[in-house]
Amino acid sequence: MRPDVVDLNAFYDSHLGQVARRVIRRELRALWPKVTGESVLGLGYATPFLGLFREEAVRTIAFMPAGQGVLAWPSDGKRLVAITEEGDLPLPDESIDRILLVHAIEFAEQTEPLMREVWRVLRPGGRLLALVPNRRSLWARVERTPFGHGRPFSGSQLTRLLRDNHFDPVRHEGALYLPPIQARLILRTSALWQRLGPIFGKPFGGVVLVEATKQVYGARPVAKRVRRRVLVPMPGPAVAIGARNTLRGDAPRPR
Repeated sequence: MRPDVVDLNAFYDSHLGQVARRVIRRELRALWPKVTGESVLGLGYATPFLGLFREEAVRTIAFMPAGQGVLAWPSDGKRLVAITEEGDLPLPDESIDRILLVHAIEFAEQTEPLMREVWRVLRPGGRLLALVPNRRSLWARVERTPFGHGRPFSGSQLTRLLRDNHFDPVRHEGALYLPPIQARLILRTSALWQRLGPIFGKPFGGVVLVEATKQVYGARPVAKRVRRRVLVPMPGPAVAIGARNTLRGDAPRPR
């Protein structure tokens, strides 16, 4: 079951969530040290990490699935986020340089339509970075975090999924080696856990990250698709529109 955007936001606002965000942001920056002049798309719930690239990239946008709901982002300035169907992204072919998948693959009802759309909108030579819960970790077994829901993956499983959908994996990393505990001592020593984790517990990091490029020689025919309406947040204060509110008819009006 896909978590609601309100619950995702609450986790990343908690002490444990703030530490997890900081650790993952550091790993993302190491993998993507420079995105100057490129367009960056975040799918799923990637907004806690997209701020890394917002000032540097020529364009940074976020899409959240309708079943999850949407949280206005950023909190100031022009809104750069919208609700959409994960199998029908409202973007032209080959229009994005980099795509970040966070809380997306593990919650997808069907991974093939999602990956097909990611492949379609990614430019030749573009980069995809997929982040999923590690099935071997404690994080995948603790339901009070979003990493304890959905389908976890091992590094080899995520690599195979990307290859099956016409991507070439180029790098595989792990992160989030501290245990998912709110204890103050654990949170204060997160940097130490992250340094020692790759040495003593590499298979057990909380998340798996795989970077991949698009296989242009693996081009697939794209069937004619019926376009769906895309719900876009109206300008206003940064409020959360959860999936449960969407079902009650409180979603933003389509433009």
